[in-house]
Amino acid sequence: MPSLSEAFRTHPVYLHHKHHSDFNSLQQYLPDSYAWTQQDSDAYADTNDKSVPVIDLKEPNAVKLIGHACRTWGVFQVVNHGVPMKLFTDIQRACLALFSLPLHQKLKAARSPDGVSGYGRARISSFFPKLMWSECFTILDSPLHLFLQLWPQDHAKYCEIVKEYEAAMKKLAAKLMCLVLASLGISKEDIKWAGPRGEFNGACAALHWNSYPSCPDPDRAMGLAAHTDSTLLTILHQNNVSGLQVLKDGEGWVAVPPLAGGLVINIGDLLHILSNGLYPSVLHRVRVNRSWQRFSVAYLYGPPTNVEISPNEKLVGPGRPCLYRSVSWNEYLGTKAKHFNKALSAVRISSSVNGLFDVKEDQNNDFQLG
Repeated sequence: MPSLSEAFRTHPVYLHHKHHSDFNSLQQYLPDSYAWTQQDSDAYADTNDKSVPVIDLKEPNAVKLIGHACRTWGVFQVVNHGVPMKLFTDIQRACLALFSLPLHQKLKAARSPDGVSGYGRARISSFFPKLMWSECFTILDSPLHLFLQLWPQDHAKYCEIVKEYEAAMKKLAAKLMCLVLASLGISKEDIKWAGPRGEFNGACAALHWNSYPSCPDPDRAMGLAAHTDSTLLTILHQNNVSGLQVLKDGEGWVAVPPLAGGLVINIGDLLHILSNGLYPSVLHRVRVNRSWQRFSVAYLYGPPTNVEISPNEKLVGPGRPCLYRSVSWNEYLGTKAKHFNKALSAVRISSSVNGLFDVKEDQNNDFQLG
């Protein structure tokens, strides 16, 4: 079975910005390489008071609430999800320890162009002419080799934190998949790789740590440019510093404020395909601020890399034709590497259903940074 790492080796990303910045030395001014145009940084500015749905997973009507949030937002926050608060404290401590290391130390665990694991810039950086005010660290499989480079003496405790966090996220992701599918009228028996108890043991995932340092000119900088995820869904933990925004159809950018003990769940492109466009993958971005450093940890969750994802047959019929062809995560990552936010268009069969166009395609055509 192809692994997620093999998918990235097949589709390397060569960033046109070769250097890595020491953000500690850039606190007095914003270099031109990081200065986005006013139009780019202000486009669809967050000026409304809309709020992303918050769903208590212990609510009896959680499935219905999740379905409505997925259909109208493509994103929601969850509470009472069962993940111990201690894990959030521990993973934040690990993030702070990693991103506080001197640059030369972090570069010992640098990610290669054809790799997914390690320290570097966001892979989407290659699609934009300006740099983003952020750094990231991705973990696929065991972090032992990378952590040995970063913490020769203390690597074991950080490996244990990652192991516990990933186990909790895997369990929660399977639960969320069952709830999301149920909201579509799909049972775990309809998904061959779900397993007899809906444990989704064959799923692939990566853990992605982000740091957004304080910025001397946040109005002209961009932490992470607008994009959708190639996942089924993404589970995001953010510290207590705001910055995440999602694009709400017809409303513009809406802030997703940190919620104590809460997790942000956003729909990715593969779930968009599986739902036959009913649940749109959400465009999101991150802004930075002048005073505080922001951390986030994203659990990027998808199917086994060689499993074909296509619109579920229960969501296809005379009134709603199949919108997308079958595609594996491995293949879709290559499509994403080539077409970026237009990747859904590249695997689309039809552009409209009874006059209703694919939501994400309209958004991607209307909004392009850079």
